[in-house]
Amino acid sequence: MPRYALLVEYHGAPFAGWQRQTGLPSVQGAIEAALAKLSPGPHTIAAAGRTDAGVHATGQVAHCDLPGDWDPFRLSEALNYHLKPDPVAILGCALVADDWHARFDAVERQYLFRVIARRAPLTSEAGQMWRVNHDLDAAAMQAGADHLLGLHDFTTFRSSICQAKSPVKTLDELRIEVVQRAIGTEYRFHVRARSFLHNQVRSFVGTLERVGAGAWQPGDVARALTARDRAACGPVCPPQGLYLAGVRYPTDPFARD
Repeated sequence: MPRYALLVEYHGAPFAGWQRQTGLPSVQGAIEAALAKLSPGPHTIAAAGRTDAGVHATGQVAHCDLPGDWDPFRLSEALNYHLKPDPVAILGCALVADDWHARFDAVERQYLFRVIARRAPLTSEAGQMWRVNHDLDAAAMQAGADHLLGLHDFTTFRSSICQAKSPVKTLDELRIEVVQRAIGTEYRFHVRARSFLHNQVRSFVGTLERVGAGAWQPGDVARALTARDRAACGPVCPPQGLYLAGVRYPTDPFARD
């Protein structure tokens, strides 16, 4: 059967995560149900990364096999029609090789974590950012973040239920951007690596928030890293604010000529 790559955006709040789960709403389940409206199932799709409950995506990538000769644009339009009213959208669709794989062919994953500093609760952007009620020292957080760059054993920043075979990963970028907004000061954490451990980004951000608040010093991040002990990690921040922002491949399947 022809294989199609899907560029997927979703709001994670209504879902128990990406992965299909019996009796619980999932992003994977929503897309597979939409595919079943186009062709008798069951359908099984694979994604570049599994996001947890409440985590969003602006650049998730998945692939599906579907009988028939579908025009990619028509397929994306049909899926979007059948995905309503779930907050899931197919932003792009492309015909790919039969052995192309959204997960195993990926060479980089990019995450964004958004933190907003303001006293008042969030309203129009509730669930899309982590709100803290104090300003943060971005320079101190960046100094702490710089200790995490490169090849390390990230046991400290790894969930106890992580299923990865090794805690050793290479972190290519952890950059903090400050955006002054009318609703408050937003801190955007841009994180890039080939692959990540479970809860690694949320562990990074929760720890660096402690640096920004003055409870930790930047050097404490280095000491936590070298401890290789989960107990040395700072608080793990909530999923609200985390986005799978992009996945890179040797050749972009969605690039236009």
